[in-house]
Amino acid sequence: MKKTLYYAIALALALSAAAAHAALNVFSCEPEWQALAQELGGEKISAYPAATSAMQDPHHIQARPSLIARIRNADLLVCTGAELEIGWLPVLLRQSGNPRIQPGTRGYLEASAYVQRLEVPSRVDRAEGDIHPQGNPHIQTDPRNIALVAEVLGQRLAELDPADAGYFRARHAAFADKWRQAIQRWESEAAPLKGMTIVAHHKEWVYLNRWLGLKELAELEPKPGVEPTASHLEELLTTLQHDPAQAVVRSAYQDPKASDWLAQRAHIPAVMLPYTVGGTPEAKDLYALFDDTIARLKKVAGH
Repeated sequence: MKKTLYYAIALALALSAAAAHAALNVFSCEPEWQALAQELGGEKISAYPAATSAMQDPHHIQARPSLIARIRNADLLVCTGAELEIGWLPVLLRQSGNPRIQPGTRGYLEASAYVQRLEVPSRVDRAEGDIHPQGNPHIQTDPRNIALVAEVLGQRLAELDPADAGYFRARHAAFADKWRQAIQRWESEAAPLKGMTIVAHHKEWVYLNRWLGLKELAELEPKPGVEPTASHLEELLTTLQHDPAQAVVRSAYQDPKASDWLAQRAHIPAVMLPYTVGGTPEAKDLYALFDDTIARLKKVAGH
């Protein structure tokens, strides 16, 4: 009897200790932030993405019951912000009933708050399309932004799990050093792309353009978030006859019909870029995301 009681107490203590040091549950809105969380958190976190596929448009994710169940147990929420998820994240947060990850808490991390946002409008007019009042949210296309977010995310993991703070700091230091070297390599490899002219499907490459020195002449969408129309494509074709571009660029999740139509008639290549981790078979992690992006651009540019 005493032995049974002893084992019961020992088991309870073991379970209590395990619960006290359980892995942090990290809920990420986009694949790039899940990948970054895994880089920094390793075995000390359990990461789950809202976008289970890179083929999902991050603007439009369904607030399904399975996501509500996941976010209800989250210790940390990592999302792009700048209203990229405005159509679905507030619903998830409201229905989760989870006070740990609401805006203003340490469990809520909005990645775009820690970088210099581009294209912040002086005024907002919804007649102009899907305008983001806080600036262009597609920050992950510049690896220097990922480095800035990594610093904040590493600190946040350490704050939420003080027992493993040393582990998180060590992983961030290793990542930061490796990432810095990777950026130097990418910039060297992409040097021939400076000045390359492109037409984009959607205004989601402004950070990549700034980083690599690409020049975006126009977009397939007549207004942000409005699908390409036949009349707008015809206008673009006329424009390109006088001011030619070197390629038409789209993301993995976008329908290729419009970009292929324009590319064929303008006699320029169309290129699909991964946009995020998993967007192409080659872009299997954060490093491969930029390896593949640069390789695809260099191929259509003839380098």
